[in-house]
Amino acid sequence: MYSQFFEPTVDIIAMSTPRRHRSAVACQNCRRRKVRCSVSVTGIPRQLKQTFAHHHPPRAPVELGLDLPAAGSRSLPQSLSPASVEQGLNAVATYASQGGRSSRIGENAGPHSVSESRGNPDEQRTGAEISSAALGQSNQSARAPFYTGMMKAAALGGMPHVEMKLIPETGEAPGFTSILDTCSPSQQPVARHILISEASISLSAQDREYLQCKGVFTLPQRSTCNELLRAYFHHVHPIMPIVDATVLLKFHQTGKASEWNLLLLWSMFFVAANFVDARVWTLEGYSSRREMKAAMYARAKCLYDNGGETDKVVLLQSALLMGFWHSKWDGHSQPWYWIGVAISLCQMLGLHRDPDSVKFNTSFPNHQRHLWRRLWWVCFFRDRSLSLTLGRPLRINLNDCNTPMVSAADVLSDLIQIPASIANGYIPDDLPQLADYWILLIRLSKLLGDVLTLCYQPFGPSPTLKQIEALEAKILQLQIPDRCGSEQSRLASFYLYHLQLHYHAILITFYCPYISMTPKDLPLAIKHEWQIDMRNKMDSAALRSNAIVDNIVRDKLLRFACPMTCSLSTPQSQ
Repeated sequence: MYSQFFEPTVDIIAMSTPRRHRSAVACQNCRRRKVRCSVSVTGIPRQLKQTFAHHHPPRAPVELGLDLPAAGSRSLPQSLSPASVEQGLNAVATYASQGGRSSRIGENAGPHSVSESRGNPDEQRTGAEISSAALGQSNQSARAPFYTGMMKAAALGGMPHVEMKLIPETGEAPGFTSILDTCSPSQQPVARHILISEASISLSAQDREYLQCKGVFTLPQRSTCNELLRAYFHHVHPIMPIVDATVLLKFHQTGKASEWNLLLLWSMFFVAANFVDARVWTLEGYSSRREMKAAMYARAKCLYDNGGETDKVVLLQSALLMGFWHSKWDGHSQPWYWIGVAISLCQMLGLHRDPDSVKFNTSFPNHQRHLWRRLWWVCFFRDRSLSLTLGRPLRINLNDCNTPMVSAADVLSDLIQIPASIANGYIPDDLPQLADYWILLIRLSKLLGDVLTLCYQPFGPSPTLKQIEALEAKILQLQIPDRCGSEQSRLASFYLYHLQLHYHAILITFYCPYISMTPKDLPLAIKHEWQIDMRNKMDSAALRSNAIVDNIVRDKLLRFACPMTCSLSTPQSQ
């Protein structure tokens, strides 16, 4: 499939790059591999001795004495261990993210002096980064995850670094990793998750003036910010834990919400506006809650489009939050659009893959692992939920993903750093219980995906009776608490009701198609009785769903309802 777009050689990464001069001197190994050599910039490491040759015939050979591997060998010098190569790949990715260009591999260039090579700032930066990474010097500025893809490069003709065949794995798109893979022995796979530096973008005076006119730098009063943050962590965070709760610490330490990331802040405020009292939006001068939400969404979207944000994690968080926007005047930017953006960013960052599948990746702090897992599984939950609500196809195929299942510890991990005095003002007291409910919600989302895949694919094979019974048994095995505990808070009581609504919506969605259709291997003699049984089960689930809504109204919990609550009482078919 990829042969339609790419030639299976190393030259594919340089087809569109402008012509650049090569260094006049290169080591024999780099010359044989036809790749750029940085030694003229960085010098020769003390622990390495290399043999160098000019790209054009030199007057006399320059012998610096190193025994290099044979042309067909894939072994590495002892000083360039697989770990060093892996760090070198991080440096290459960092250079690529900063706008560096790859030199054309294998082109014929005229003679150039070493001083010319030293005068090239791009080459100096490339050589310095590759050298420092290969020698084990960490790159402190790297902070954003980057996923290199799942491509293998197979060497052809005994020349492992000259000509390669791209072998796709699990449908991932080809990337520069297909070239860099050959730097590592086959028994030492290269880590697919690396960290790169995100280059910041300086806004022009015109852009800042435009953002100023849109009001993105004018924040609500501090009391309103407090109310919005409290509403966010009570009503949004338990069902979508996508924000690091330690942002509360920064708010109280600096006392200035303007020092936060404004894109993320306005996105949080927009969703939290659903849950604040009327006095809050009245104090801010809005005539209604709808007007306040529209104003905050407009500022978040303006920053998303024009703010120059480069942190893809922040863009992902903001897209997930703006996925709660509904408006008949903004037809293209509806929940389906924003969740599609969020899922695409997740896959670009590699959050759908386990960064520790090969070995434990020490370059990632544990608190980031917790946050990235939460981000991925929230995207998964929203994908299943919107597919059910809107009758759209699933975007995420779990067969392409191996991210570990999220746990309650992932949700609670960032609370350790928050003092109790701050947490008590913003975080629900029973967040551990709410975290357990959220894990059950993710498990329900998995079952919902199985139902939609088995029962609602128009051109898929008809399910067999055995498949239907197996999925029904899996759904019924999932234990959802029936009653709220006597000591449970009103917020936790609502989220338990919310879980129950999800569960019965899945049952209704599962039984509904079999009122009019039957499995292909069902005996005709029992067809009528089987369909009646399925209808009775669906009616029973619908009655229980109505009873849950009655309980929510009776307990006066409607004010806790989130935008997705209404759709759970009327599940749509595909």
